[in-house]
Amino acid sequence: MARLTVNPTRMEFTRLKKQLTTATRGHKLLKDKQDELMRQFILLVRKNHQLRQEMEAELQAAMANVVLANASINEAFIEELFVLPTETMELAVTEKNIMSVKVPVMNFQYDDQLGEAPLEYGYLNSNAELDQAIEQFTKVLPKLLALTEIEKTCQLMASEIEKTRRRVNALEYMTIPQLEETIYYIQMKLEENERAEVTRLIKIKDMGNEHS
Repeated sequence: MARLTVNPTRMEFTRLKKQLTTATRGHKLLKDKQDELMRQFILLVRKNHQLRQEMEAELQAAMANVVLANASINEAFIEELFVLPTETMELAVTEKNIMSVKVPVMNFQYDDQLGEAPLEYGYLNSNAELDQAIEQFTKVLPKLLALTEIEKTCQLMASEIEKTRRRVNALEYMTIPQLEETIYYIQMKLEENERAEVTRLIKIKDMGNEHS
């Protein structure tokens, strides 16, 4: 590691010692932040994985019922049924802070009675599989919305973890070693100058004794 180009003076020595203290403290704070971010990120990833598995299983079951319904009901009717939703949904996005990372809090607003009567259609054009599929799609909606929020949070936290990791590595492998090496160099130079000064004073004293 190349040392910094500085004059080996006591003033520089004191300045760099303070800078090293600040860098060491900053490294510890960033490392603690990185560890906590990773801990919370891992918890979110596990929650995301579990929620995604549940949601995918429910969607697969719903799609299986759609396939069965399609075998006995006109396909055009099923497509028309799903193309035009009977309810609207509103999304309000706020933010919360996780270790200085601003992550979204998504508040979805939709009619709570949607699950009771998700779509309006005549039962003459329906069958049990279609009814069940529509009910399953409706019930999976809250999980889909929750998954959207979690995945966006994971994305933002992963980005912050990477930024923090780069800063930690820069301090640990570049800044701090450079400062330590430069401080050592200045200390050696100062000690060398002190020894030279002592030697010079001894010589002057010896010369004075010879002339006396």
